[in-house]
Amino acid sequence: MPVVLDASRMARALARIAHEILERNSGIEEVALVGIRTRGVPLARRIAASIKEISGHETPCGALDITLYRDDLSGNASAAGPQPVVHKTEIDFNIDGKLILLVDDVLYTGRTIRAALDALIDFGRPREIQLIVLVDRGHRELPIKADYVGKNLPT
Repeated sequence: MPVVLDASRMARALARIAHEILERNSGIEEVALVGIRTRGVPLARRIAASIKEISGHETPCGALDITLYRDDLSGNASAAGPQPVVHKTEIDFNIDGKLILLVDDVLYTGRTIRAALDALIDFGRPREIQLIVLVDRGHRELPIKADYVGKNLPT
């Protein structure tokens, strides 16, 4: 399998995204990051660390499990078949009125992001939600577009 982003390119992409976040959003005090489990969580933490390094501001960071919100699980698992594993959502801050930066590794059809939006809204009413993805593969099934992209890779 070809390497899309090596470690140094990934670090540069995440640092660039952190700079773009700070340039686009004044009032970083009202910003919080939420990573989609599993691969979005470490990316959100790395972006939060970059924001702190650049601005000196500690940005809250949480983890969101979307298992029960997915539309591709209903009817697929038989009673004896594999059941989805539900992980813990860890959002220990109030999202009401905040700018939430939702983070995932890959954006493809948009269905994961739709599920994440549904799950996130159950925790409160953010002022705005912006989407960060490391890789955008194109080919949407839903009208979802990332605000910050590490690499576009149409497949």
